[in-house]
Amino acid sequence: MQFFEHVPPNSGMAFVVVQHLDPTHEGMMPELLQRVTSMKVIQVTDRTRVQKDHLYVIPPNSDMSILHGVLHLLAPAAPRGLRLPIDFFFRSLAADERDLSVGIILSGMGSDGTLGLRAIKEQAGLSLVQDPATAKFASMPQSAIKARLADIVASAEELPGKLIAYTQNTPRISNAERHVDTFLQSGVEKIVILLRSHTGHDFTLYRRSTLYRRVERRMGIHQLSKIGGYVRYLQENPQELDILFKELLIGVTSFFRDPAAWQQLARTVIPALLESRAPGGVLRAWVAGCSTGEEAYSLAIVLTEALNEIKAKHHFSVQIYATDLDKDAIEKARQGLFPENIVADVAPSRLTRFFVKEPDGFRVCKEIRAKVVFAPQNLIMDPPFTKLDILCCRNLLIYLTSDLQKKLIPLFHYSLNPGGVLFLGSAESIGGFANLFVPLAARERIFRRSDAAAPGSQLDFPAVFVPAPSRADAPAPASRTGNSLQSVADHLLQARFSPPAVLVSDQGDILYISGRTGQFLEPAAGKANWNVMVMVREPLRYDLASALQKVRKKKGTVSVHGIKIGIGAEARSVDLMVQALEEPKELTGMVLIVFSESAIHSAPGSTGGAGRGSGRTAGQRDLERALHQAREEVQASREEMQTSQEELKSMNEELQSTNEELQSSNEELTTSKEEMQSLNEELQTVNAELQNKLDELSGTNNDMKNLLNSTDIATVFLDNDLRVRRFTLQAATIIKFIPSDVGRPITDLASDLLYPGLVEDAGEVLRTLVFSEKSIAAGDGRWFGVRIMPYRTTDNRIDGVVITFSDITAAKKVEAGLRAKHGLLATHSAEQGASLSVALGQLESRTSGGRSRAARPGAASKAAGASGKR
Repeated sequence: MQFFEHVPPNSGMAFVVVQHLDPTHEGMMPELLQRVTSMKVIQVTDRTRVQKDHLYVIPPNSDMSILHGVLHLLAPAAPRGLRLPIDFFFRSLAADERDLSVGIILSGMGSDGTLGLRAIKEQAGLSLVQDPATAKFASMPQSAIKARLADIVASAEELPGKLIAYTQNTPRISNAERHVDTFLQSGVEKIVILLRSHTGHDFTLYRRSTLYRRVERRMGIHQLSKIGGYVRYLQENPQELDILFKELLIGVTSFFRDPAAWQQLARTVIPALLESRAPGGVLRAWVAGCSTGEEAYSLAIVLTEALNEIKAKHHFSVQIYATDLDKDAIEKARQGLFPENIVADVAPSRLTRFFVKEPDGFRVCKEIRAKVVFAPQNLIMDPPFTKLDILCCRNLLIYLTSDLQKKLIPLFHYSLNPGGVLFLGSAESIGGFANLFVPLAARERIFRRSDAAAPGSQLDFPAVFVPAPSRADAPAPASRTGNSLQSVADHLLQARFSPPAVLVSDQGDILYISGRTGQFLEPAAGKANWNVMVMVREPLRYDLASALQKVRKKKGTVSVHGIKIGIGAEARSVDLMVQALEEPKELTGMVLIVFSESAIHSAPGSTGGAGRGSGRTAGQRDLERALHQAREEVQASREEMQTSQEELKSMNEELQSTNEELQSSNEELTTSKEEMQSLNEELQTVNAELQNKLDELSGTNNDMKNLLNSTDIATVFLDNDLRVRRFTLQAATIIKFIPSDVGRPITDLASDLLYPGLVEDAGEVLRTLVFSEKSIAAGDGRWFGVRIMPYRTTDNRIDGVVITFSDITAAKKVEAGLRAKHGLLATHSAEQGASLSVALGQLESRTSGGRSRAARPGAASKAAGASGKR
């Protein structure tokens, strides 16, 4: 509402409002807007024609596009919640209105509109964004600003004034004016110089129309009507040079751009390419001008899907090199994070499989990210990648000059492997290099490299610009090889009696002259040019050109009779004979032109005051002959135009293609350079981490060695096959270890232990995981406590056994002494027991004798009771 309150009623522009509307409720936006603007507000119906100073509002539950100034309504293609109506309309607006399109992002949720602004920027349109600080919902403005797509950022109240100022100050210069306006051309050249000194990149080889359009946009934004003023502005504001540099790069891309072309590539081209490649190799691809990486990731996804389908039969690894001049775009591409509105270009199945949802959007999964190497590269100055299976250069060639384009296609041919695939944009083609590439899908601009060699003996590279070889130099006069009578006679006959003739190449360059041709040929003024069409005299030029055209098409011989040259008494009739040579072999492809002349004879009755009627008859004959010649020339021109029409159409599109870089003198170094540029920092980080880990491991090893040695316990580590893995110094005093015994079976080593069941016990511990502990004697009198335990790793995996030997010789000696003393004590105790038994026996016998002498039984009973008490 605040925006349209400040739009003047006679702005000369039409406005279209696209909102996120509830599809189940009737919209009231037209009534609300009509209250704040004097422009006529219309809710769009299908096929509504756009008129200036009108405001159009999208109806609920509809998508809208524009074609030739007419608004069309379509049923929503996406379900509710996934619709992106603003992106949809902006894209159609950019395609229809091109540099006259203006996209305005106001308050809103999500990121809808960002991809549409990209399309508008690609066509040199204008993008305006509301300042997020003044927006009720800042998500949409912030998304556009974060994507570096905003030309003007201001509050909703200020945007109309800036838009009007832009339209009133943007210079609109026609192509014809650009070619003749010397001051304009000088200003653009100065801008190119400033850009080169500031950024190091030369835009001389970019299309002039692109340079003009981008410069005009920036002049309109800064309200500068003269290019000289913009040059001064650039000199005073270096940051504007950075902005213009970004504008000229036109970093506009999207996932699976031109879906039909990607479907053709995935369904037929890539499977056929994989079938022709030997299994187990590396599939190399190069995406030139990758911008923020959408196209490189699209190619990685398509290749991954194709490889998954044939993984049972073949195994390939994929390496994709993606390059661009814009370093900021490369950094963004490396992050692999894209806004949520890519759902408009990426199918839900691919979105689920190859992307990870994050709060800021969708991030490419690690599987796809690992296949792509991003690196900054100047396509005009840096070496190309070579030995490629796929070369993807889409919508880049159209921004370069025709001279650069003519060099690029042969270099693409050079960079690809035999049978490699070239994938171009929808407005690009291979031009006149049909012998280098075979169309696999002509409509989709997909070509296969043929085995033919590039035309010309030398392959040109962008930074070299080897001048094209001249057609044919003037032949040096042949010297006579001798003074024999035969040679003199041949020379005389040739000079006096043979007709004048010239031998020319298929392009008309004179290779050899025979006889006196001065009456028919003369050097042209200016720079020396030995083309026969330049040197032939005017009356013969049209007939000779027509004859040469016929000979080129049909070969054989063409004769032309009765060509009149000269005036009055000097008038002659000349006959031409033009023949395409096929023999001898050395002259195959050349053309022989023979001139013969005769005097013009007057018709009977024409002399001595010819009547008026006879004069008319002669004039009529001349006119008829001239008319006949004209008809033949027109027919020849018509046939030539018909046969070359397709070629001219394709060349008209392909002249927009680009050229490749300096020839790589060393292909291996070139590839290594590009890989190291993008991976150098990662390798340095990994190297530092590995070095830290090695230091930690070395310290841990030293600690463990000192710990084991300080315990004074002999320890032996065995693997699952009971082979020695490690041992301590003390273990060498029990088993005859030397350093080279690591890896040998324990059974191969000599031992002082009297322990033949060591191997069986170790195997039992491995089987049951129950430790074993025994006391074992040695042959030299020592005793050891042998403990066998399973070797457990940090992840609780059994990987052998640990055997420890504790010296218990001292304990065994003490035990033996104690046993001896125990025996002595037992013997002494037995002896003492025997003596006591004898004494008791004697006492009992004495007691029995006393009882027999007792007088009364009662006394004996008392005595017995007393004895019992004792």
